[in-house]
Amino acid sequence: MKTRYWALIAAFAVQLLYGLNYTFVKDVLAGGYMQSNAFVLVRVGGATALFWLFSFLGPKEKIDKKDYFTFFLGAVFGVAINMLLFIKGLEFTTPIHASVIVTITPIIVLILSAIYLKEKVTSLKILGVLLAFAGAIVLTIYGKSLRAADNVFLGNALILVNAISYSIYIIIIKKLTEKYHPFTFIRWLFLFGLILVAPFGYNELVSTNLNNFTPYIYFAVAFVVVGATFGTYILNPLALRHLKASTVTIFIYIQPIIAGIFAIIMGSDGITPVKIIASTLIFIGVYLVTKKPKVAIKEN
Repeated sequence: MKTRYWALIAAFAVQLLYGLNYTFVKDVLAGGYMQSNAFVLVRVGGATALFWLFSFLGPKEKIDKKDYFTFFLGAVFGVAINMLLFIKGLEFTTPIHASVIVTITPIIVLILSAIYLKEKVTSLKILGVLLAFAGAIVLTIYGKSLRAADNVFLGNALILVNAISYSIYIIIIKKLTEKYHPFTFIRWLFLFGLILVAPFGYNELVSTNLNNFTPYIYFAVAFVVVGATFGTYILNPLALRHLKASTVTIFIYIQPIIAGIFAIIMGSDGITPVKIIASTLIFIGVYLVTKKPKVAIKEN
């Protein structure tokens, strides 16, 4: 019972860290303290260093040569494209918009699983997909930001592509997560990811003026690296080890609530009727997609 209790806390902590992450990233970018690609390089580079530094906590495993290419593909979609588009998208959109759009990831995974893994899709799930995408489109086209400099349409579109990229990553690495320990898998994934994002962020990083950083900005950057990247990638496998994947997935609904409350408190975002309508459509859609079908009882 204690093990399950701590696993539930870990699952909640992951969504708490992700939820707070949106506002911290937005404040760093909106204040002009760091450009988006430089931020990605710091995030991936810092997390990579931490994963390799603490790799002794996991077992020593030999990687099959044939799997290195799969690690590389996972890094392309799960680290490089995923994080570059997420932070660039959040530069233009708002924390609430981004956190709501990200919740459609299970739906995209469903579509890709049906295409590539030949998993069965029910009519209820199809309805859920349509509702969720309708909500995403409403949020993308009609959503507005408190900041005049934002380009919400572009930002939401980038976050949507980011969610698609992350979903492709999940399909790609599905077998690897069963084959290797999380520490083995993650440290190689991030090492490849660091190599991929370095060319995009190097010039922006060297031009970053640290003299402009305030204590809050230093904290925000550290939180993104240590909490929302290193911490979440450690806690999530711990939760999955003792809970069903479906149970852990349900916690994603908490993320936009935390992101919204924190963003409003920090003055980074606000609630509008469009956000409420779009969020409702997406939440209903995700619920229908993740709902388990009833098992028919046979009569003798």
